[in-house]
Amino acid sequence: MEVSDENLATLASYLEKTLNPDPNIRRPAEKFLEGVESNQNYGILLLHLINNENAELVIRVTASITFKNYIKRNWPVDEDGVDRMHSSDRATIKSLIVQMMLKTPEGIQRQLSDAVSIIGKHDFPEKWPGLINEMVEKFASGDFHLINGVLRTAHSLFKRYRYEFKSQKLWEEIKHVLDNIAKPLTDLFVALIDLAKKNNNVPHALKVIYNSLVLTCKVFYSLNYQDLPEFFEDNMPVWMPNLLNLLQDKVPCLETSDDTDVPGVMEELRTEICNCAALYALKYEEEFSPYAPAFVTAVWNVLLNTDSKLRFDALVSNALTFLAKVAEKNSYKNLFEDPATLSSICEKVVIPNMQLRESDLELFEDNPEEYVSRDIEGSDVDTRRRAACDLVRTLALHYEDKMMSIFGQYVEVMLHKYSESGGSAWIGKDTALFLVTSLASRGGTQAAGVTKASPLVDLTSFAANHVLPELQRPNVEELPVLKADAIKYIMTFRSLLPKELIQTAFPLLIQHIKGSGVVCTYGACAAEKLIAGGMVGRAALQPHAAALLGALLAALGAHGDPAAHNEYVMKAVLRTLACLREDALPYLGEALPKLASMLAVVSKNPCKPHFNHYLFESLSLAIQLVVKSNPKAITAFEDALFPIFQGILQNDVQEFMPYVFQMLSLLLELRGSGGDGSAPELYAALLPCLLAPPLWERPANVRPLVRLLCAFVLARDDLVLSSGKLNAMLGVFQKLIASKTNDHEGFYLIQTMLFKFGQPVMQQYTKQIITLLFQRLSSSKTTKYVKGLIAFLGFYAAQFGADELIELVDSVQANMFALYVQRVLVPDVRRVCGALERKAAAVGCVRLLCHSARFRADLAPLWPAVLQALISLFELPPDESTLPDDHFIEVDDMPGYQPQYAHLTCAKSAADDPLAGIDDPKRYLAESLAELSRAQPGLLPPLLGALDEPHRAALQACLAAYSVHVC
Repeated sequence: MEVSDENLATLASYLEKTLNPDPNIRRPAEKFLEGVESNQNYGILLLHLINNENAELVIRVTASITFKNYIKRNWPVDEDGVDRMHSSDRATIKSLIVQMMLKTPEGIQRQLSDAVSIIGKHDFPEKWPGLINEMVEKFASGDFHLINGVLRTAHSLFKRYRYEFKSQKLWEEIKHVLDNIAKPLTDLFVALIDLAKKNNNVPHALKVIYNSLVLTCKVFYSLNYQDLPEFFEDNMPVWMPNLLNLLQDKVPCLETSDDTDVPGVMEELRTEICNCAALYALKYEEEFSPYAPAFVTAVWNVLLNTDSKLRFDALVSNALTFLAKVAEKNSYKNLFEDPATLSSICEKVVIPNMQLRESDLELFEDNPEEYVSRDIEGSDVDTRRRAACDLVRTLALHYEDKMMSIFGQYVEVMLHKYSESGGSAWIGKDTALFLVTSLASRGGTQAAGVTKASPLVDLTSFAANHVLPELQRPNVEELPVLKADAIKYIMTFRSLLPKELIQTAFPLLIQHIKGSGVVCTYGACAAEKLIAGGMVGRAALQPHAAALLGALLAALGAHGDPAAHNEYVMKAVLRTLACLREDALPYLGEALPKLASMLAVVSKNPCKPHFNHYLFESLSLAIQLVVKSNPKAITAFEDALFPIFQGILQNDVQEFMPYVFQMLSLLLELRGSGGDGSAPELYAALLPCLLAPPLWERPANVRPLVRLLCAFVLARDDLVLSSGKLNAMLGVFQKLIASKTNDHEGFYLIQTMLFKFGQPVMQQYTKQIITLLFQRLSSSKTTKYVKGLIAFLGFYAAQFGADELIELVDSVQANMFALYVQRVLVPDVRRVCGALERKAAAVGCVRLLCHSARFRADLAPLWPAVLQALISLFELPPDESTLPDDHFIEVDDMPGYQPQYAHLTCAKSAADDPLAGIDDPKRYLAESLAELSRAQPGLLPPLLGALDEPHRAALQACLAAYSVHVC
């Protein structure tokens, strides 16, 4: 693909078509671009189009987004060594991209900046050592478009330091970065402050300068996150006073007007400074202590001078977080312990920022999903309430008595006003409930809610007097915010409230599922958590089952309404069915058609991943329950679901395909080889499609596809053989076993085929199979592969005979089995984990030791070592060390967008144990040794005498435990 005007015009034409709303035009264009992106110079062509100032801006922006996604998909080299880009393209892109990024418009600059950070993640610093210097030299240009481009890219490149685990490689990278950027960044910081002073009355210049300061603070935060760099420690007298001054600075011409909810540059800068100060207060307490009092005063003043408008939310949240981090440390206790200070914090900071605002009420009414996400799940959106709550909890840990006394007074006043007003002062009660929850909580888990509370708060009495009355109001739509608060209180303290109160509250929660918006969601969420936590068991749930499932199904609402696709309601349906099990059968007649039609709707536009997952789980569980009760019902499920599945597969709905494969596996396993209905023909038509290579290119499909192929082998082996697809399945095995990511799936597939088809069918392929396995062992000996190989060969020895295994391996290469035993089996058998895998490895070893003529003849010198390894497998914990060929892939490293495989718990197959006849491998060893001793008296003593003392003692204990004697 040459870089020519003709190709650039063609590329621009296809990019323009990808913007067309008509799918008949858009999709072919997308497919074309996807098909040519592996061509040499494709990325270079995109860069030239991006750089072409004569092209329309919308096409250039589209090209920049396409380029970023192309880099994301193709820059990482697969862990199996597959490189989708030409080396010359990589070099050219790195030589062009920084300069190009810095001179393009901001919209394009942001996309190219992200592309640089993706490349940097894989190549920096080893394969791109000059990147930082190339960027840093732009600091001296005086061109703020360039400077901000560099800072934006640096932020994008370094922000991963905020969450990556510590490692030697990471330290070396950060050191390289600090050596090259710490001083220039500090010099730039000082220069920016100086420029701000010189341009004090030039609003346009000040806005650009302060934007640079915002980005500088973001980079500073990332570079300081892992540890305090020596350079920045030495230069704290430069950074901290200047950050403090910037926090306190008033720049009237940059203050945001009152009619916007969007933070201005001053709010953004103060927010980032609070973030940096909180980091230092938490992690570098000793070094930061000289500056802490001044920062506390400054942050306090920021909070007092900041109103409740939305644009200040991030600033207030970060400021409160800073105070909470400071309050955690004993060395700063004197700043908070005065009762007057605590009273002032409560009155002037905590309560104002816990109170619901008009914007919160609008969110409650108009966007329930977002409200719930913030309140229940604690989403990443920083809220004033959550930050104020964290501050209260931190202070309550250190000054519990004072806090309860001071804050308790405010709670009493607010509750009294609510009571006197007849409900009109409900915002005060909402604040009081939130404050009590914050004060009482001392620790908990996601699964159990709060598990430790302050002894100074009587949770039960408070619930009886102030929570249950709100739920007992007959109108579920009355004062909905307080309804939600009351439900949340029950949900939060569910582990600590008495059983009687939970039993009283549970039917009230069901009533509130019939409410709307947030109240409905909270009711469903609370019911689900009470069932999941065992507070409402199966016996207690049964009397309420009809009402609960009826309310939940009604809450799912109109199938075409996306707002009705509520993940909390769907999860509650699943949890209820899972708890009731067979007792749910009377209600499934109504539930199943609704769930199936809902699946048909969401498959056309999968936009709520959690909802979709719980929907598939609920359907899978319902299938299991109904078919267990009535095996003939399988046909009705197939008739209802196959058309939907067919549509998903034909329309290539990637998000749903892994689910469909799992549910097809479940249906096929439940059906077995039964022949009624039209389903057998549908399965037969499906099998060839499953072997199409494009399906296997998507990582999310691999595991469910292997499961489905294994279901075909086990349930429809006749179909696999009659359709001539055995060779294609062996081709899939060959591809899987060559992959470090999927080799375990290859073992699962080939073991299933050998187990089901047996030697008559598989014998002609076994030598090729073993050859492939040992070729992979020699090319890439990873821990996972070694574990899988040992378990598989153990299974083979148990299933087909130890001598047959030895002959097979040695037919590939003379003496290869002995080498395998010496270099893999003996040193690595303890690495094998998983009950079935350890059992296969153990039984395979017993077969070698006690049932192999070869192992008592020419391979006899290996006999004691194998027995010692087997005893170690029994007596010692698994060896969790790793082998040199191991390396791990982060999820973010997967090229491009891929829906991740989501396992359906309710569709899982019963783990087939090909060695089901052997319950206890230790007993099997003892009895096999006894049998060998009887068959060949005198054989074992010299072999057992070669064991070292610890292993001999362990063996004797094992033999004694099973009353076995050998001679």
